[in-house]
Amino acid sequence: MRGEGAAVMLGNTQGTANRNILEPMRDIWGESLVGMIGSDNKANLFGRKVYVLGADNKKHVARIQGMTIEYAYGDEMTTWEEAVFQMLKSRLRCHHSFFDGTANPDTPSHFIKKFIDSDVDIFCQTSTIFDNPFLPKEFVENLCKEYEGTIYYDRFILGHWKRAEGAIYRRYADNPESYRRPADIEHLNKIIVGVDFGGNKSGHSFVATGKYKNGCVQPLLSRRYMNKDYPQGIDAQILSDIFLEFLDELIEKYGMPEHVYWDNAETVLGQTIKNACKGSGLPIKVVPALKKRIKDRIDHTVRLMGAGLFCMTDDCETLSEALKDAVWNPKSEVDERLDDGTSDIDTLDAFEYTIERDITTKATRRALMRGVKENAYE
Repeated sequence: MRGEGAAVMLGNTQGTANRNILEPMRDIWGESLVGMIGSDNKANLFGRKVYVLGADNKKHVARIQGMTIEYAYGDEMTTWEEAVFQMLKSRLRCHHSFFDGTANPDTPSHFIKKFIDSDVDIFCQTSTIFDNPFLPKEFVENLCKEYEGTIYYDRFILGHWKRAEGAIYRRYADNPESYRRPADIEHLNKIIVGVDFGGNKSGHSFVATGKYKNGCVQPLLSRRYMNKDYPQGIDAQILSDIFLEFLDELIEKYGMPEHVYWDNAETVLGQTIKNACKGSGLPIKVVPALKKRIKDRIDHTVRLMGAGLFCMTDDCETLSEALKDAVWNPKSEVDERLDDGTSDIDTLDAFEYTIERDITTKATRRALMRGVKENAYE
């Protein structure tokens, strides 16, 4: 750099850029050379101020608009909003401006793949996980097991740009009985309930998930209530009644849940179940779900299964069927779960609301790296 522009680091979010890049750098060189990110979105890296920004949605376009960028580094580029990438290219306007970017491959139609295949001045190096001599052998073996039989093995292990096809949870669909285990109620750390509200042609789904201290996730109870099974449909009073019945069964069999997370697109129905819990004197926090990106929720579930951190009880037949039936949309050019009424998306959503808050936690990352191969309750 020659002092003619800014230095920028971009990640999926500022937090992921910090976790993936800056934290490992601090472990090597210390905080005096690799500083913390300030309120101005800058970090001091070896005496130079570097902007550290997210790139996952369009609002981040404005943060680099108008800048002159001498050097930029990009992490997890396939998770970016395309508009951010297009703006970044226009900001590299010094004669010597330079950009380094890394990513796991995605679908062949991804805008990053199209850029790589264009005739612009780029150098692209492709690697497999086996090309990294610094990764512990056990870690690589565990990661291969986690992704075996899924689209993620082709992308994250072999480095192929491959389209998602067929069953999403193929490992589960091929052998669902291998995931059946009774709950170890004595060692349950917490119970979380997810609620998804369906439309006229679907139903309302409730899933209770137990969590253990080692990172194991175990759906305990799942139920789905179809509007068509009720003469007048499911109104607010019926919804309150069936939800309280679900909680009664859950509490009797497994224990009291800590939280209920409901589909935040249905505020009135969410308030209905919150009032039902309050009116029954149940000490449960009832709040909206985060509804993180569906692809991220799917990725997390696949990793839990592969790491041996996922099992379920015999009380989860609706969830089991939903996992077996879930497929990728064959008509979509991006990774999209098929949602045409042929599979139970409501129950998948309800389950995912119970785990989505764990996706980025350090404890979850450690558990996934370690894996639990034999006893889910240790």
